[in-house]
Amino acid sequence: MTYHCAIASPHVLATAAAKKAIARGGNAVDAALAAAVTLTVVYPHNTGLGGDLIALIRSPDGRISCVNASGPAPAGTDVAALSSRHGGQMPVSGPDTITVPGAVAGYAALHASGAALTWPDHFAAAIRHAEGTPVVPGLAAAIAEAGDLIAADPGMRTVFGSLRVGETLRQEALATTLAEIAAQGPEVLYGGPLGKRLVAGLQALAVPIALDDLAAYEVEQSDPLHRAFRGFDVYTSPPNTQGFLLLQALAALERTDPHGEDAGQLAAIFHGGIADRNRHLADPRFAQIDVDALLLGPSREAAGPAITGRASGDTVAVVTADSEGYAVSLIQSLFHSFGAGLLEPSTGIVMHNRGAFFSLDAASPNVIAPGKRPAHTLMPVMVTQEERLAWSMGTMGGKAQPQILTQVLLRLLDGEQPADAVAAPRWVVGGMEAGQPEDTISLEMDLSPRTIAALTATGARIVSLPPASEWVGHAQVVGGATSAGSDPRCDGASAMVSLVPEDFQADIS
Repeated sequence: MTYHCAIASPHVLATAAAKKAIARGGNAVDAALAAAVTLTVVYPHNTGLGGDLIALIRSPDGRISCVNASGPAPAGTDVAALSSRHGGQMPVSGPDTITVPGAVAGYAALHASGAALTWPDHFAAAIRHAEGTPVVPGLAAAIAEAGDLIAADPGMRTVFGSLRVGETLRQEALATTLAEIAAQGPEVLYGGPLGKRLVAGLQALAVPIALDDLAAYEVEQSDPLHRAFRGFDVYTSPPNTQGFLLLQALAALERTDPHGEDAGQLAAIFHGGIADRNRHLADPRFAQIDVDALLLGPSREAAGPAITGRASGDTVAVVTADSEGYAVSLIQSLFHSFGAGLLEPSTGIVMHNRGAFFSLDAASPNVIAPGKRPAHTLMPVMVTQEERLAWSMGTMGGKAQPQILTQVLLRLLDGEQPADAVAAPRWVVGGMEAGQPEDTISLEMDLSPRTIAALTATGARIVSLPPASEWVGHAQVVGGATSAGSDPRCDGASAMVSLVPEDFQADIS
């Protein structure tokens, strides 16, 4: 029987690594892992070993589970000292925004969920690319935009400098780190020798993470949130992630024309969701969250100004599905571009700034506390129909991920193919920079005139974007094992791999 696997990722080299994993006898889990690890090298502004990961995994028996590999604030977090240093609001970058990185532990959880290849197999492409890889347009643009952030940190400056498109990015320390993790497993980072070196380097940069924080870290595995919608079943990640906002929007969308005259109604739904996220989303181990009530529909209260940067965020989505019944929607991130703006030199690891999403307001459910995970933007999605996988999907998009995924999903439900659905023009509600009003609507100017008119009629502040703007995210979709689409706004590629049994051990380069 011929084996099929569909793959989509935001970088052509990550998709190539996924294809190679399949050719060597792997499945959709292996493909997702190979792509994800490769992205930490070739797309280092968006993701890295110093970031977080959240994924949905579907097994051949149809069960869908959620892997939440988001990390908590260090045990030594001093809320009063943070408030004193930063004037009552978390900084956007720097040492105080770094939480425990969960990505590598997330890889281990995925590997244990059904991977066919060995753990080291998933690191080979990444190690090779860390020794030298061409800078693609998306990375070059991020380096240019983050010039001041890069210049301020010696580790960042040494590795990234002012590299331009086509020049070679070399990450020798990261190559060594990846080889250590491949050979010794995740434990080498979470309490082992690699973790000791990382912590020593971070503490020299005034980051308050201790080795015990790494050693104590555990991935959370749980059931996903779910809602039936138009004959399909939609699954996404529960709090501390914002996945509920997608299901909330769908609850209010049973009979609308969101691509035309009802776009204003959809904008109001998204705006209400922003208010709900800002008021209620937090780590459920520390705060009570009535998810059932939130799923009934969005708030009618006004959202305040944006508290953190651009709506696009800096994140990658990898989606895979195969004919054996495995599927993955994996989202990993540094949060903002180049995360905290700190690269630990001995390991080559760029650290995320996920702690920037915490609050310093004692009345907020998302107030920072030792061992607490921040409210999280990452939200993988799967959709089934009559227990068959319809789509595995995800997007870069920061706070706007629910909005982007809603628009892509509605197009899929209307019959569009994945490649068309992710390429179609989009718009997002919310401030794109800190302090901007959340009733801002940013829209690509190749939207239909009816949609633009409906959004303008809301009275919101309109920001015009060029077509194919990455400010509305990088979406990835696979339709079962036979169709795939990678967003043209990124540097990615989609692929459909078909192998007959004698091809399974083929070695492609």
